[in-house]
Amino acid sequence: MCAAKFDTLNITDTTLRDAHQSLIATRLRTEDMLPLARAIDDVGFFSVEAWGGATFDSCIRFLNDDPWDRLRMLKAELRRTPIQMLLRGQNLVGYRHYPDDVVEKFVEASARNGVDIFRVFDALNDIRNMKKAMEEVQNVGAHLQGAISYTTSPVHSVTTFIDMAQELYALGCDSICIKDMAGLIMPHDARDLISGIKKAADVKVCLHSHCTSGVAPLSYQAAIDAGVDILDTAMSPFALGTSQPPTESVVASVAGTPRDTGIDLIKLRKVRNICREMREKYEPLFSAIADRVDSDVLIYQLPGGMISNLVSQLKEQDALDRLDEVLHEIPRVRKDLGYPPLVTPTSQIVGTQAVFNVLMGGRYRNVTTEVKDYVRGLYGRSPAPISPEVREEIIGDEEPVAVRPADLLAPIYEQMRAEAKEQGLVTREEDVLTYIIYPSVAPSFLRGERQAEVIPETVVAVPGSIPDIPRTMEVEVDGEIFSVRIVTVEGNSVRGSEATQSAKERIPRGEVAGGVKSNMQGMVLKVMTERGSTVKKGDTLIVLEAMKMENPIRSPHDGTVSEIFVDAGDVVQNGDVLMVIE
Repeated sequence: MCAAKFDTLNITDTTLRDAHQSLIATRLRTEDMLPLARAIDDVGFFSVEAWGGATFDSCIRFLNDDPWDRLRMLKAELRRTPIQMLLRGQNLVGYRHYPDDVVEKFVEASARNGVDIFRVFDALNDIRNMKKAMEEVQNVGAHLQGAISYTTSPVHSVTTFIDMAQELYALGCDSICIKDMAGLIMPHDARDLISGIKKAADVKVCLHSHCTSGVAPLSYQAAIDAGVDILDTAMSPFALGTSQPPTESVVASVAGTPRDTGIDLIKLRKVRNICREMREKYEPLFSAIADRVDSDVLIYQLPGGMISNLVSQLKEQDALDRLDEVLHEIPRVRKDLGYPPLVTPTSQIVGTQAVFNVLMGGRYRNVTTEVKDYVRGLYGRSPAPISPEVREEIIGDEEPVAVRPADLLAPIYEQMRAEAKEQGLVTREEDVLTYIIYPSVAPSFLRGERQAEVIPETVVAVPGSIPDIPRTMEVEVDGEIFSVRIVTVEGNSVRGSEATQSAKERIPRGEVAGGVKSNMQGMVLKVMTERGSTVKKGDTLIVLEAMKMENPIRSPHDGTVSEIFVDAGDVVQNGDVLMVIE
């Protein structure tokens, strides 16, 4: 097929969303985005992906940065360039399904605050979970881009994806995105899939991929030759590794050809220089693991953003040395669960369960709430049936649901709005949505009680001065990289916040008769019992939030609760004694 038959190639730049999500666990701050957005607006991109995905979570959880303010400020800078967001269908920007009334409010608020293009996907490619969000995007008059979560497995093929694209087109999508979140698509499959979709439907096709396996640039060239309309790229300082191919390279590769983007490389140079300065500032957050080619992704299929987060999460559990074991366990869990594409939230569901299977001393010995809900059918229809043996192991004889999961959810917006107002959390309507989507994190954020993480700095020794001490550093020994966490010691105690010290002082460690211990580092979401209560073996005592998933701590035996050492909001470590059951 001759490239001369096709139109100008369009570029969606992902630097402000997926690039930093993939490389530095979504830690780019709004204050640093604004000068970059100002320069980007002069380039002539089809769109700039700048919102959605994990940015909403990271803003309130780690950066003390309001995501709605970010969107409005970016819109003020991007006056000519459409802002694009990644919307997880019925999951919105969270990790579970929300009722239809919340979907309506969220899409309307997103469009009103600045989103022009909505890329809507479902982690299981269950279009039932996309329809409501797609309808609302059409209702607000925005560009609707339906996305296919690309993956490889015994139950996925080019033909099945073409069929899905036809169904999305029939539902009114303005464009179709092949969302290859783990960098799995091979050049021949990219060519066949793009040409097949364009034959089946008169619609613009976008290819989104990651360089994790090293194959993406080759697949991008095959896509260009097959007539792809839009490619997702990232500015070179935030490209490659688990991110996208470099914007400058892709633009240069088609310059002077019939697919010429029309983008001036001199204008891109200005944007690149700002990104270089940002890269220097955020350099301590870049991981050697996320920054390099790893062909093993073709086996374990984790998307770029999940790899950097998985590394971060294993560091929190002091278990980074077991990364290889987790990566080998992930395909096994994925097969057990019916080959879901690994993209948020299924990548977290599968990845976190793999971590638990490795760290807890047995497969499915400890099952997250989300895995149970997945097996119950509450996330949608799995691509392949879950084996009866695995289903029984996880949910017993409970019968999975067969309907669209959101059909089981009653409207909650007004109820949650009243609840948030009663707690003094609402200063504007968008705060209600923040509270609904992240009820465990939003209250402290909306009250102004959270503090932004400190970006570690490179230590520069100045004679006569005491340098700031970095929080982490990487040490290479015989070619192997070890992550070392650094704490500041004053006397015999570790310096920290009064709240953290208070929790450390009242939570015992070691052997306590009848003690129920935490099996990992995490935050206490709920204490499900109280002193004097009688509990039975297997009852949920405490719910920990670990690795963005809910981890129930269950009673090891029948007994009576005599002591509780933790409260909701406490951060506990692996081995901390949470309560005593006599």
